[in-house]
Amino acid sequence: MAIDIGGTKIAGALVHPDGTLTAATRRPTPRGTDAEGVMAAVTEVIADLAEDPLWERAVRCGIGSAGPVDTSLGTVSPVNIAAWRGFPVQARVAAELSARGARIPTVLAGDGVAMTAAEHWLGAARGHDNALCMVVSTGVGGGLIIGGRLHTGPTGNAGHIGHISVAVDGDPCVCGGHGCVESLASGTAIARWARERNWTGPDPTAAGVAAAAEAGDPVALAAFDRAGRALAAAIAATATLVETDVAVIGGGVAACGDTLFRPIRRHLAAYATLSFARGVKVVPAALGTDAGLIGAAAAAMMLQAGPRPTGPTA
Repeated sequence: MAIDIGGTKIAGALVHPDGTLTAATRRPTPRGTDAEGVMAAVTEVIADLAEDPLWERAVRCGIGSAGPVDTSLGTVSPVNIAAWRGFPVQARVAAELSARGARIPTVLAGDGVAMTAAEHWLGAARGHDNALCMVVSTGVGGGLIIGGRLHTGPTGNAGHIGHISVAVDGDPCVCGGHGCVESLASGTAIARWARERNWTGPDPTAAGVAAAAEAGDPVALAAFDRAGRALAAAIAATATLVETDVAVIGGGVAACGDTLFRPIRRHLAAYATLSFARGVKVVPAALGTDAGLIGAAAAAMMLQAGPRPTGPTA
């Protein structure tokens, strides 16, 4: 069983051992309400799943949530869900499941960790024992596979690459730091930087900047070059620190394709210079919009049971 909690939607599904989804359902994430109003949407998703004949065969429940999360306490404080601060989502979901006869283990993971679990199970990181997976979208998040296992840290936030500094004299970040990857390479940062330099495209988003870059606009190209350089520095630092051999990048900005990936790969050569880091590959994520649900289930399997989940062979 998988529940995916984000700023725009709360989704659920039953996830089969080969990664296929059934009984998929969703609700919009409530706005302008209190904590219980948001939880009511989660409860509705669980109620939908409970109507499926396979409900009784679920063995565990994975909860993937926007962060910050604290898996040691089972709480979440998503930046984009203002009503939830320190909300005990794991205990509340477990209670809802139990009330419907599903007394099964629940596992909480941040959305970056869930995406990492998904890509390692069935996606672009499959077959790699040491991988960095990143979500580059409105923000920048991520997770780590080390030695074939999810490396989550004590509170579930290890691998949160968006908030490491790659520019020591850089601009302030929303986290309180300076020069963070997110402040340079998120979709928000790309669009803001271009507009500050008098770029006036009709679509004021990162996708609009990408379209202008593909058409040869110099400011748009510079915006993506700046983002690519920040991401390359972060990827190289991670590869140097823990010897990852692949960086998988997903999210809305990654959907811009080579407009983002070309500058990352070009700058990576200047940052990943040591012999053991030089071979790190940068590849796009493979699982698309289902990654959140697949990842919640994969994280539950990997973190609850220990060994990585088994899926279809290539």
